[in-house]
Amino acid sequence: MTNWLPDLTAGSGPLYQRLADSIESDIDRGVIDVGAKLPPQRDLAYDIGTTVGTVGRAYQLLRERGLVSGEVGRGTYVLAQQSETKSDLPPPDVQGTRFIDAPSGKLRFDSTAAPDIGQGAIIAEVLSRIAQEHPYDISSYTRDFPARWYEAGARWLSRNSFKPAADAIVPTLGTHAAVMAAIAALTTPGDYVAFEHLTYSQISRSAGLIGRRTVLVASDEGGIDPDDFERVCAQKHPKMMFLMPTAKNPTLVTLSADRRQAIARVAREYNVVLIEDDLYGDLTDDPTPLLAEYAPERTIVAGGLSKSVAAGVRGGWLACPPAYRHRIRVAHKMMTGGLPFLLAEVGTRLVLSGQAGEIRKRCIAEIGARIAIVRETLSGFEFRAKDSVPFVWLTLPDPWLSGTFKNACLEHGVLIDDEDEFKAGRSEQVFHGVRFGVSQPRQSKDVAGGVAVIRRLLEEGRAGYDSFS
Repeated sequence: MTNWLPDLTAGSGPLYQRLADSIESDIDRGVIDVGAKLPPQRDLAYDIGTTVGTVGRAYQLLRERGLVSGEVGRGTYVLAQQSETKSDLPPPDVQGTRFIDAPSGKLRFDSTAAPDIGQGAIIAEVLSRIAQEHPYDISSYTRDFPARWYEAGARWLSRNSFKPAADAIVPTLGTHAAVMAAIAALTTPGDYVAFEHLTYSQISRSAGLIGRRTVLVASDEGGIDPDDFERVCAQKHPKMMFLMPTAKNPTLVTLSADRRQAIARVAREYNVVLIEDDLYGDLTDDPTPLLAEYAPERTIVAGGLSKSVAAGVRGGWLACPPAYRHRIRVAHKMMTGGLPFLLAEVGTRLVLSGQAGEIRKRCIAEIGARIAIVRETLSGFEFRAKDSVPFVWLTLPDPWLSGTFKNACLEHGVLIDDEDEFKAGRSEQVFHGVRFGVSQPRQSKDVAGGVAVIRRLLEEGRAGYDSFS
């Protein structure tokens, strides 16, 4: 270590944070060996031209990340990282593979928004009444949230025996905005947020844009591995974990009660805040208690209307421990510009009138009819589906690769999502799966036609697809 000096030219943020990041990078790349003693704080401070206090904060941050141990009178030593895969490459700028603007004439199987069952007419009537009754509120910024907005959130997020109080609710501009507001409010740049390898990855990408770092937790057929979650907590000390315990996107796995209890125990031991996305759970009749019932003091539940009522309404809420509520509400305003009165009021009226519940029932029935088409058409192939959830996780037979199959579907006029769309970070795991949704085509015959294309490609194998034109 006598010739080693950290590179502080890269990155941003306070000097102590850049110093800790540089040391962590050098540990990962093998520049600093396991068991090596870091320079004394006073010596390093002199060498890089800073204060002893700054170096001390950096070393403390490394201890919190589980990278070093400090021994009084002996110094600071690099710890071995169990089961960590090291890489010489910097973390990637993860980009999605989904089409934002669909190529003309393609069938969209890459969306899971609520199906069109005629809710537009219902929403139009609600909009008309709001415009007549609240012309001033529509023309102005939203300064005060009426009590009914909180009551609607408490009602919509209630499921099984989970019944949040109105004073635990934050109305939001959709579920994605709800989750991001919680991350922004309760973590700081440089903090780790834990994710499964496969999940709704747009949260991890969004978190990266505001300076949070991703750490991955392993899963198996039963969902998140609590032992690996504990390993990650001990080594990386994430401040939060994002998870979808019921009908997870994209694999449809639902965590057992035992695993939820184990995750709650680990989160409590390591002081991790849990974000429970129940957007698809809201479509199911799964009786398993929500994760929030096992760790109510540290679990934030997020949900909304996009999958079960109407995605264009952007209705969302989260339920959180009351101590978090004000910070998250402020963060939501800072990140979104504020909650539009019109959208919040539409969602509230739909929920409190019972219309949202009726629309949800009709959406579930329509989804069930479309999933029945999938079950019949893809009989004999390996896939996961739930009758009330608008997507399917298809395991590809050899020799298909996920990205290649996506491209083959595209050339045949069908847009689907490959597994990379759902990877929260750089992962060496390969799942050989794709996800396709059934809720966006206008008619059932369109669903049947799209699934028939998928079956034909599966039967033909790669020999039936040529990427060269």
